[in-house]
Amino acid sequence: MGLSTSIHDIRTLVLSFHPVIAIDTVEEERVEKLLDAVAEELCMPVFHWTMTRGLVQKPTAHGNRNTGPPLDLMGHLRTLQVEGIFLLKDFARHLEDAAVCREFKDAARAFGRGCATMVITGASHRFPPDVDHEVVHYQLSLPEEPELREVVSTVVRSLRQRRGAQVELTRPELDELVRALSGMTINQARQAIARTVLEDGRLCAADIQRILDQKAQALGEDGLLEYFPSEDNPFQLGGFARLKRWLDRARVGFSKEAAALNLTPPRGIMMVGVQGCGKSLAAKCIARQWGLPLVKLDAGRLYDKYVGESEKNLRRAIDVAESMSPVVLWIDEIEKGFSPTGGDQDGGLSKRIFGTFLTWLQEKKKEVFVVATANDIFSLPPEFLRKGRFDEIFFVDLPDPEERATIFSIHLSHRKQEPSTFDLGQLVAQSEGFSGAEIEQAVIAGLYRSLHQKRALDTELLTGELRETVPLSISRREDIDRLRNMARERFVPVR
Repeated sequence: MGLSTSIHDIRTLVLSFHPVIAIDTVEEERVEKLLDAVAEELCMPVFHWTMTRGLVQKPTAHGNRNTGPPLDLMGHLRTLQVEGIFLLKDFARHLEDAAVCREFKDAARAFGRGCATMVITGASHRFPPDVDHEVVHYQLSLPEEPELREVVSTVVRSLRQRRGAQVELTRPELDELVRALSGMTINQARQAIARTVLEDGRLCAADIQRILDQKAQALGEDGLLEYFPSEDNPFQLGGFARLKRWLDRARVGFSKEAAALNLTPPRGIMMVGVQGCGKSLAAKCIARQWGLPLVKLDAGRLYDKYVGESEKNLRRAIDVAESMSPVVLWIDEIEKGFSPTGGDQDGGLSKRIFGTFLTWLQEKKKEVFVVATANDIFSLPPEFLRKGRFDEIFFVDLPDPEERATIFSIHLSHRKQEPSTFDLGQLVAQSEGFSGAEIEQAVIAGLYRSLHQKRALDTELLTGELRETVPLSISRREDIDRLRNMARERFVPVR
């Protein structure tokens, strides 16, 4: 959704007699630009209010301090006979005052009889229940390519004039830089570019990685999303032959040829199975294989104690992912976010979260490929496992002998050991029933023991560690057998 779409949406809301529009965002600058465009189309005045300056009609620079107190502002607006747009910054918190709340409702009803609209902005809106029905909530999407490109031009032009900065980017490199900024707010993008340029006085292709690093940091600040640039994804996956073949076929769904045939891009897959057998690793490897950035959503962090905030968290995460498309969205341990265990005890919150996600998954237009991983499928809603929700559901079982040999080779090589010096056949035989994570931990424990004994890691040390380990296939045999029986009938094996 670009700026032109937002202008159309807000214009429609104003003309359809909506007295209050709430835009949950910290990007006041973008909201101001949006409302200026709407007001210009409608030939209406725009007023700004802050508690410190009072009500100001743009482009006037002086405010009416008599309208600074929220109660006085509402009393003033209630009697105002002006059709216009009134931007109220950080106003929602003042509605906790009963008198302000009463005047607000009266002002909203007065505005609803004409063509005047209050637009309330802020980082997080929590309206009292008896006020919320007067409010229409509008989701402002993150800036898209045209806005980000304008930010780059503006910042570079300013730094070139003030600091003599040099731009050394080809057109394709500039396009790549703009894509690297996707998922960031206007202010975050502006700061990232300025910081990068000021480090060495120029903007070049090497700076794209710096931008990506800053984006990873910015996305991780709220704890919802973790960003893995495609360039920084070194992960390798042993086995999973059937999954890899499926991915090779599915990749064409993102091509121009598929779009020409009106084919929608693949929605995503779910991977269920034994803990520690490579589901999370597979998600990272999918992004690497397709050359796409990876965004990880921690489903357990969606929930918030405040009413409405959990749904906003999900919408915000989806909005970020869509702004970065094409992208792989990895939802780790999806059962933590969409489990129906809360039932009606949480006021139907889990059901609403689940419904919002399913609706988006079915109707999404952007190239966001979802990779959902689950350890406890028995806690998932049955609707999740229906055919058609995901493009395919894969079952990840314990690795077979060939895969265990590959896993040993990968982890030994990663820790600067030569796999050919080990008896892989003996290691494979000793690790029957082990998961990939348990094999990795055995290699790590063996290396610690070799350092302690001041000797090189060898097959004997590794087999010793394997013998001392009780794998999940033994400690949780009943659970794994139950999972296998279910998977045999419903899911596609990854190998």
